Amino acid sequence: MTQRPTRILVDLDAITHNLGAIRKRVGVPVMGIVKAEAYGHGLVPVARHMQAQGVDQLGVAFLEEGIALREAGIHLPILVLGGIFGPQAAELIANDLEVTVSSLDKLRQVEAAAQSLGRKATVHLKVDTGMERIGVHSYSCGPFIEAAVASQWCTVKGIYSHLACADDPASPMTAAQVERFAEACSHFDRLGVPMPLRHLANSGGVLHFPETWLDMVRPGIVLYGVLPDPDSERTLDLRPAMSVVSQVVYFKVVRAGRPVSYGATWAPDTDTRVVTVPIGYGDGWPRSLSSCGQVLIHGRRYPVAGRICMDQFMVDIGGDSAWNEDEVVLVGASGGDAIRVEEVARAAGTIPYEILTRLNARIPRSYCGGDSPTGV
Repeated sequence: MTQRPTRILVDLDAITHNLGAIRKRVGVPVMGIVKAEAYGHGLVPVARHMQAQGVDQLGVAFLEEGIALREAGIHLPILVLGGIFGPQAAELIANDLEVTVSSLDKLRQVEAAAQSLGRKATVHLKVDTGMERIGVHSYSCGPFIEAAVASQWCTVKGIYSHLACADDPASPMTAAQVERFAEACSHFDRLGVPMPLRHLANSGGVLHFPETWLDMVRPGIVLYGVLPDPDSERTLDLRPAMSVVSQVVYFKVVRAGRPVSYGATWAPDTDTRVVTVPIGYGDGWPRSLSSCGQVLIHGRRYPVAGRICMDQFMVDIGGDSAWNEDEVVLVGASGGDAIRVEEVARAAGTIPYEILTRLNARIPRSYCGGDSPTGV
């Protein structure tokens, strides 16, 4: 191998398995969320694979992500979930992207863009039931829904909201949001028009709250085999799709009391063997794992020694042996042990979403399974 020894390996068959498990559990159409480079797994390769697996729809955060998928030949319906600026409306419509309309003002901007292009926009109405992020408040959304239904240039395909606490099965917040969303949807009955596609469930909703499944679900992180939170219940048989691996590039003996890495924050009590691994916070590997993270070498766990650097970090292997080019597993399996993303997030003091999405393009990705060629 001549490319960088640090790499991300994505198992597309694991994504296939997870999608099948979700479908079996919920029994309704699935919008596969592929924003943020498909949670670090690779936007275009994952979207192509999901399309091949017959996922019903895709969801992205931004206009640019939707355009990238269209340019890659993705023909599925794609909903842009994020808030939009008025000038983006025409590009959304021109690229056949479904638009989140989150206010009466945004509705008017989309209408104007659609009229200027001479083609209708497909929109999903965003109702705020408790996130206080984007969307019209559920208690005042009547005029907004009425205007959208009456629009000559917008076709209302869906109405949705986002669950704030569904990762926690014990939180009472989800029940309140379900009730508020139902009240918002009742305006369609009041107006005597057909109910559009209702979607509410994110990954937490899929795992814990069947009452949120409605007409479609929007799983994100569980598609990739990762639980959204340590408190989440494992109600799905999930297979992690990502492994993060590197190789030993240096070996040395460090004498007792000699500090390792920046800040001299860690030193061994006795003479020990230390290896260097070529990945750091410049790749998105959390600096907060300094002196508390672990890796697998030859199927055994070893601790990170000292602070993680921008491009490298060191590992204390004690009296054991490791040679240059030996594999180092940061996420994934080695021997009879495995390190999961959830475990890494807990050690880093963050959430699994951040661990996945901060892994940047400096790390090459390769793919196995499905119909995808190996490598990108």
